[in-house]
Amino acid sequence: MSSWNTAIILAFGLGVIVTADGASAQELGNPHLPMLPRTSAEAARIAAVTAPTRDFAKPEPFEDKPAGAATVRARKTTDAFSMPSGNLRFEEVADFNLGNGLFTKLWVSAPASTLASDGLGPLYNARSCQNCHLKDGRGHPPENAEESAISMFLRISVPGTEADKVAEIEDYLATAPDPVYGGQLQEFGTAGQKAEYRLGITYTEIPVTLEGGETASLRAPVYTAEDLGYGPLAPGAMLSPRVAPQMIGLGLLEAIPAEDILAGADPEDADGDGISGRANIVMSDEFHVPMLGRFGLKAGKPTIKEQSAGAFSGDLGLSTTLHPDPWGDCTEAQTLCRSAPDGSTGADDGLEVSAEGLDLVTFYSRNLGVPARRDPDAPEVLRGKEVFYTSGCIACHKPKFVTARLKGNGAQSFQLIWPYTDLLLHDMGEGLADHRPEARATGTEWRTPALWGIGLTEVVNGHTLYLHDGRARNLLEAVLWHGGEAQAARDAVVALPPPDRAALIRYLESL
Repeated sequence: MSSWNTAIILAFGLGVIVTADGASAQELGNPHLPMLPRTSAEAARIAAVTAPTRDFAKPEPFEDKPAGAATVRARKTTDAFSMPSGNLRFEEVADFNLGNGLFTKLWVSAPASTLASDGLGPLYNARSCQNCHLKDGRGHPPENAEESAISMFLRISVPGTEADKVAEIEDYLATAPDPVYGGQLQEFGTAGQKAEYRLGITYTEIPVTLEGGETASLRAPVYTAEDLGYGPLAPGAMLSPRVAPQMIGLGLLEAIPAEDILAGADPEDADGDGISGRANIVMSDEFHVPMLGRFGLKAGKPTIKEQSAGAFSGDLGLSTTLHPDPWGDCTEAQTLCRSAPDGSTGADDGLEVSAEGLDLVTFYSRNLGVPARRDPDAPEVLRGKEVFYTSGCIACHKPKFVTARLKGNGAQSFQLIWPYTDLLLHDMGEGLADHRPEARATGTEWRTPALWGIGLTEVVNGHTLYLHDGRARNLLEAVLWHGGEAQAARDAVVALPPPDRAALIRYLESL
């Protein structure tokens, strides 16, 4: 395939987007999710129903069901994010529960008598998927220097060479793993293995003056890799902090047609609104072709399956069909790690997580239900919605999509959903920059996160820590950290009268 070009041509009718070199959006989509083409009549209906509203006197039709028929009842318990999609068939719920069992399983190091659960590490960040994605919700930074990170870690890379470039992807920013520490730093090691590091964080408070006599304070973090177990980091090493994000609604995001996401891209800001969202195009680990990145904080993975397999390898040190090395992220320089016992056996093609196991975890992750909205008709919520729209937040946090008609996948097929994301990369300014590229994402760009369910974070996880590294201690701080393309929207929020600013937060809490 020739270089993927960001210039696109909208071919109305079937709503197909074609790149300048002739590659269609379908070629950037997920082959696991065959999508039926839309008729011109369907495309027109979808354009009408997903257009931003101008009426804030009452909720829009179906606004209380952010995941369409897949929406689940909102629960005021820690299980609010752990329910299966509301429209799963009975037999599919059984697969969901099996996937849940694997997602919550505590893995042990090899050799062990529990052959189905051994193979952890040798280096790892957590013993189960659930340890990071706490109750399928958000992780958090360690509260003090003595607490292990677990649901937070540092990605690491060094500037790449010509050999690290991906010729098939235009504007690809070449990086390489650290030659000793690999692609991420692991905080734990099995018996006889030294941990790679301990995460160090220091904060500086930054006061912010708001309209109406109110003030806020932002905590600016500095991250360090302390107690390095294998010598210094490579020259030029780039570190990026990552807190585990919530898991709900992932299958619906995967089911959005690639052309609908690409239609929102405006890399040159042709419309002059200051927003220049870009698609991250990444090389698929499974299909070995360029695909649209959707998952991960910089949209570095194209599918839920690849995101899950990457976590098994990097976070737990477990081998799968996509990452068959039993030593996980251990590099050639870590010889003791690579020679350690592993969980490979004659069964499951010598993998620690079988192909079936990976598919079940993928199915589970794809079908975690999105809770219904709370109080969408409350006057303060409706006023907050108007503020959210008129302040420019919807330029990135796109409210609505309609998922594709899918063959053999009823739960995510043709649903009107309200995720509040465009799944594109945006320059968020120096304040949030990690200065670590990922595929086409620069060191100041992040993928717009979905906002559905954000108001239940405290119920599920017992905290209100937000953004990619959990630095924001509440939703207002998260808004105030926005810069770059979002600077104008952030400044508009600062200038709001206090009642309108409170209404905005109330609206976000209702999502």
